[in-house]
Amino acid sequence: MSLAAKELQAADAANVVARQAYGKLVAWLSYQWRDISAAEDAMSNAFIKALEVWPVQGVPEKPEAWLLTVARHELLQVARRQRLHNSPQIQALLNEEAEYEAPETIPDSRLKLMFICAHPAIDASIRPALMLQTVLGLDAQVIAQAMLMSPAAMAQRLVRAKNKIKQVNLRFEEPGLDELPERLQAVLEAIYAAYGFGWDALDGGEVQVQGLRSEALYLAKVVCALLPHDPEAKGLLALMLFCEARIPARFISQESGGFAFVPLSEQNTQLWQADMIESAETLLYEAAQAARIGIFQLEAAIQSAHCQRMKNGQTPWRAIAMLYEMLISHSPSIGAGLAHALAWGQCGELEKANALLLSLENAEFAKLTNHQPYWVAKAHLAKLSGDLFVHQQSLARAVGLSKSPAVRDYLSKQLV
Repeated sequence: MSLAAKELQAADAANVVARQAYGKLVAWLSYQWRDISAAEDAMSNAFIKALEVWPVQGVPEKPEAWLLTVARHELLQVARRQRLHNSPQIQALLNEEAEYEAPETIPDSRLKLMFICAHPAIDASIRPALMLQTVLGLDAQVIAQAMLMSPAAMAQRLVRAKNKIKQVNLRFEEPGLDELPERLQAVLEAIYAAYGFGWDALDGGEVQVQGLRSEALYLAKVVCALLPHDPEAKGLLALMLFCEARIPARFISQESGGFAFVPLSEQNTQLWQADMIESAETLLYEAAQAARIGIFQLEAAIQSAHCQRMKNGQTPWRAIAMLYEMLISHSPSIGAGLAHALAWGQCGELEKANALLLSLENAEFAKLTNHQPYWVAKAHLAKLSGDLFVHQQSLARAVGLSKSPAVRDYLSKQLV
């Protein structure tokens, strides 16, 4: 095999490990070392070393273990330079048996670090983003796009959050069960955001995040097992299962190759997975028994309403619009605002729908300018209102902003 081929093989192996295990490795190192930034730097250096060594020596049989060993060595070198020989971090790193230990309370190192990142001393608005970068390995630019922020601003806020953890010497001990509820909301938000990244990458639009759906589902199930009586944890898992159930109908194979995108309203409900929808309905019912409504239960209820079309062929748009009103009263967001306007439009309440969209434009136009879902919503409401000029203009803008090849192709076909 030529050197170029070996380098390509090494790069491919490193990419696979980065997608599948980066968060797990950084989470373990961060917990042992008590310094997230140092753990990230050590792991980055380990990947650089892999690209130097693997083409010559071959990809190791256990690449994750190799990377962890190199990263641990990096941290030990730092400790020697800083004269930290007797620190708890050193003892933990030297203890080979500590690798991937199952913690007593939280049965996953990534989830443990997520709860640590949700510490009350850290600004609540940055906690989910900190988890997405530190635990799940997403870069600031990807996170910033999803949260409608500039990459520079997001990067600065993440650096400040990590410095806060280090400066105030936040405890990295595993939080007790009594501490989890106050940290849970941020953890659930991060898990759902991770699921959303994976959902958007289903057609291969974002290679970096293709595996996040399964990771998020796993973490949601662990949280439900950890806090079996928490209604929002069940609401989140129900929400994700409703979405998962419809995946077989979301993309259909084409004779020419590849997959075509099918929006929710046009999907063949016979392709939806009824057993998964039933499981989601059970979780949502159990969550409702707590009589403590939350945003994930409302989001799940909206998806449950969409799934009614499988039973009677009709989508209860008025009920969906009212659920969005409740969601916005609990947690206003651009996404919920757009969906709220669209739901009223589907009810035939076009004056109300356009007024809601205009109100959102007045409040958030700077963020909406490059937000693809906004232009899709604007195009759809313009079409319902008979304004074909605005429909086509907005649709063209949506096409230009679409990262998913299948979604871009679907929208392009609607352009005159």
